[in-house]
Amino acid sequence: MNAAPADQIRLLDVQALDVRLQQLAHRRRSLPEHAEIESLTKDLTQLRDLLVAAQTEESDTTREQTKAEQDVDQVRQRAARDQQRLDSGAATSPKDLENLQREIASLAKRQGDLEDIVLEVMERIESVQERVAELTERVGSVEAKIGDATARRDAAVEEIDAEVATVTKEREVIAGVIPADLLKLYEKLREQQGGVGAAKLYQRTCQGCRQELAITDFNEIRAAAPDTVVRCENCRRILVRTSDSGL
Repeated sequence: MNAAPADQIRLLDVQALDVRLQQLAHRRRSLPEHAEIESLTKDLTQLRDLLVAAQTEESDTTREQTKAEQDVDQVRQRAARDQQRLDSGAATSPKDLENLQREIASLAKRQGDLEDIVLEVMERIESVQERVAELTERVGSVEAKIGDATARRDAAVEEIDAEVATVTKEREVIAGVIPADLLKLYEKLREQQGGVGAAKLYQRTCQGCRQELAITDFNEIRAAAPDTVVRCENCRRILVRTSDSGL
């Protein structure tokens, strides 16, 4: 394949821009904010699960308190009715009086036991409410950190994408004047050789594979016409000759 020396040198410009695009893509993928957001999101998921569990416990305990308070109220009303009956003299026989007094005493004990239950439930509610408040605050804190990291990531991505657009446009301009067959070969080799399809020959060394050419291969390149597209015998990349190739 033949191509004007100027077009071959332009390949180095395209190659440099392609390397820059690879670097930008790697930088975009490797932004520290990605890992930060992922870690924070995991923390947030766990905290939200804990918060839902605490809120459920709070709701269940509140219902338990309501039920206990209703039980206390029912016992209190029943005891009040019995006391009113006792005070009114409705129970006249000794047996009825004894039974009524025994029931009032039993209800008083029952009321005391239920009130103890209410106090115990109230203590648990206070504890779980503190837990809910703590988890709510922690969820809010992590959400704020995620928001901050997301804003930093988006700003960095925007900056990178802007540079990608500039480099891509510059590449299009340069690649647009390179002969199609030469550019096609370059693209094929670039795909095969890890992103580098053309390299400069510098003092008998291929800058693509960093291998020094055998003297016979170097002499063949030295004897080749300026428009001959030469290849590295080691890595098969296009070798671009310049003023510092040592020819």
